[in-house]
Amino acid sequence: MGASFARAMVAQGGSVIVGDVLDEQGLAVEAELGDATVYVHLDVTSRSDWQHAVDVALARFGKLNILVNNAGILATGSVAEFPPDEWDRVIAVNLTGAFNGIQATLPALKASTPASIINISSTAGLKGYGGLVGYTASKFGLRGLTKAVALDLGDSGVRCNSIHPGAVITPMTDGIDMAQSHVAMKRPGHPHELAHLAVFLASDESSYCTGAEFVADGGEMAGLATLTVSS
Repeated sequence: MGASFARAMVAQGGSVIVGDVLDEQGLAVEAELGDATVYVHLDVTSRSDWQHAVDVALARFGKLNILVNNAGILATGSVAEFPPDEWDRVIAVNLTGAFNGIQATLPALKASTPASIINISSTAGLKGYGGLVGYTASKFGLRGLTKAVALDLGDSGVRCNSIHPGAVITPMTDGIDMAQSHVAMKRPGHPHELAHLAVFLASDESSYCTGAEFVADGGEMAGLATLTVSS
């Protein structure tokens, strides 16, 4: 989804730092979007990588107004069998990575208010999913981190909100059955549909929104769209 977010921000006149560990794909996005975009290698578990990204943003664009914490990995397994090293890896990327990003960018964000932090959580941050113990825990944690940060920053001029996608077609969902018959809209989402929401939260149009959850899930959290009843 990160590339879609970058495209949408640039389309609205923004300048974007794209960070990833997949250098080839990241450089392709930089080439596609031109002078408004710079790619940096960014392992979100590395605090030095985060500081480098901030330094590049300030050197190239002079200020930093928006942080989108989008990095995420998925690992399956029930609680009884989930490997501890996989647990650590999922939490490190999905939750601690966002914490690292917030701490690294906060001085620059405070210096360029109004500013916005957007954390990409999941419907797995709103309800449990069997077989996704690490992912669910990380996304609930990111939802909680969002609220704590919003309260800590208060009237500083830096807002913090979370986006909670349902099933979205991305490389992370390759190999997963994306049939969504239980969802009201009967289909998965597409990255550009989340990008529009991210642009809204990045903009002054959402100036009174902080500590909030924005759900884009095709109606998943509304309840079951289909129910078989036998008489």
